[in-house]
Amino acid sequence: MPSQNEASSALQGHGNDAHRPKRTAALTIGAVGIVYGDIGTSPLYAFREALRPAAADGLTQAEILGVVSLLLWALILIVTLKYVLFLLRADNHGEGGILSLVALVQKKPRRIGVAFVLGVSGAALFFGDAIITPAISVLSAVEGLKLVTPLFEPYVIPIAIGILLSLFMVQSRGTGPLARWFGPITAVWFLVMGAAGVAQIVENPSILWAFDPRFAMSFMTEHGKVAFIVLGAIFLAVTGAEALYADLGHFGRKPIQIAWFALVFPALVLNYLGQGALVLQTPSAVSDPFFLMVPSWALPGLVILATIATVIASQAVITGAFSMTRQAIHLGLLPRLMIRHTSTTETGQIFLPVINALLLVGVVILVLAFQTSTALAAAYGIAVSGTMIVTTALAYLMLHRVWGMPKAIAMVTLAPILLIETVFLAANLAKVPDGGYVPLLLGASLVIVMWTWARGTQQLFMQSRKTSVPLDDFIPRIEKSSALRAPGTAVFLTSDVAATPPALLHNLKHNHVLHEHIIVLTVETRDVPRVPENERAVIDRLSDRFERISLRFGFMETPNVNRALGTCRKQGLQFEGMKTTFFLGRRKLVAKADIGMPIWQDHLYIFMSRLAADPSDFYHLPRDRVVELGSQVAV
Repeated sequence: MPSQNEASSALQGHGNDAHRPKRTAALTIGAVGIVYGDIGTSPLYAFREALRPAAADGLTQAEILGVVSLLLWALILIVTLKYVLFLLRADNHGEGGILSLVALVQKKPRRIGVAFVLGVSGAALFFGDAIITPAISVLSAVEGLKLVTPLFEPYVIPIAIGILLSLFMVQSRGTGPLARWFGPITAVWFLVMGAAGVAQIVENPSILWAFDPRFAMSFMTEHGKVAFIVLGAIFLAVTGAEALYADLGHFGRKPIQIAWFALVFPALVLNYLGQGALVLQTPSAVSDPFFLMVPSWALPGLVILATIATVIASQAVITGAFSMTRQAIHLGLLPRLMIRHTSTTETGQIFLPVINALLLVGVVILVLAFQTSTALAAAYGIAVSGTMIVTTALAYLMLHRVWGMPKAIAMVTLAPILLIETVFLAANLAKVPDGGYVPLLLGASLVIVMWTWARGTQQLFMQSRKTSVPLDDFIPRIEKSSALRAPGTAVFLTSDVAATPPALLHNLKHNHVLHEHIIVLTVETRDVPRVPENERAVIDRLSDRFERISLRFGFMETPNVNRALGTCRKQGLQFEGMKTTFFLGRRKLVAKADIGMPIWQDHLYIFMSRLAADPSDFYHLPRDRVVELGSQVAV
């Protein structure tokens, strides 16, 4: 994961102005590796797959120019205009990504409305893409070995799986030491791609006519159904564009834009033009134009560099999946899964064992099932095009609700982009019988999972509130009771700020004792990426004995309760760690058909709750000072 602290300091603009150019340069190189790794490996297969349907009856110069023109204008309209120039400005306190945008545009936090449905759909499709990207990227690179010598052909699948297994196995140790090399290596990759393209363009400069959009339009109007199929493959060139927006908080708008215009965009354009020039001159090169652009002596080196680049691109996608999952957890879309930090200095370097295992299993199954990058290309694109349409719809809500733009103007502003993306989605839907069903099934499954968790948690909260004892009524009664007082401080965690924590009631009922100092604590996730330290805690003194504290964290933060309570001493809180006991309520959920959700959703919700991490670990509580009290709740 990139240096989040470094990125944050650059965004905030603190420090010596003389160091800003160096920080910007460092962040720009970092963005090349992390942000553009995915889109940077698209030339391995995008042009080849786009040209394949048109090549069935032989290729003409106009057809080759038309396909290259479609590729170039897809990069200009989708990536450059929508993402680099527009969406990078639609940030939520510096953060980007679908769930960040959802948090920004929701009228009522956590309410199941239009923004919620769009966000869940987009996040689900993102995870579908996260499984396909490592499989197709690594496979397409390793397939280059067949051009070095046919002897490698039987070993392509084992080598690809070996690389992917190694990649996922090192996640638990963290990739921080290696991450500093991602940017420079990927920068070399882009320079090599651009140079290979220039060599072919010099040989056949007529390919430069592809900049004329009339060739793209002519191809679309003259080739009917074939053009529609080609368009689905053209979309492979813009996969990874969502990473520009998702990684906004890690690098900032300026470094991402500089990297695009100074290196990434020129290299991609030159490479696609070069592949087109090669096929114009040597039509047989259509079988694998990317690797055939270079002389045979350079092929082994290019295959090795391509493999490294695809591993980096896969790492960026895996890291993005971890980050997206953490956001989904904090926004109430997934249970509290185990989150491990793989760095003592970088909060962004995290590892989620459950997500890592699911991604690994999914990726290996895809490689074994589809065997080649060409076959996998049929499954690729639908998830990305769906995610892009969701992002455009959320951008409309942002223009209207946040920027105050009239609905009609916001609609007219985004209509051209939405039209183009809808055409791309329609073209990709033609792939459904050939493998496009894979991301759709994955996405649908994840939508059901997130919807069930959000809905179940909401209903469980409302059900618990019906039987709860208001805290304001409980305190006066307990102050007059004869319950024994224990020395020290008791912290009772609860999700309902107005209710008496069930763990407190159970402790009183069974042990007939209460501590001399009681803190009723709620942990709240705000709809912003990070909460400033001076806004972290709200302390409400209810009596001489009771205090109510609300700790606030952003959806990109890790909720460290013990540390946050320690900082509350500055606000006058009497908190001594060694004299404090944390009480947690442990609920056993039981499915009942006559209340709440349908019975199948109840069982799904209960299963997901069992996957949740121990609250002591999730909230970073000292294990030797935690007491859990159980209860049974019907859902």
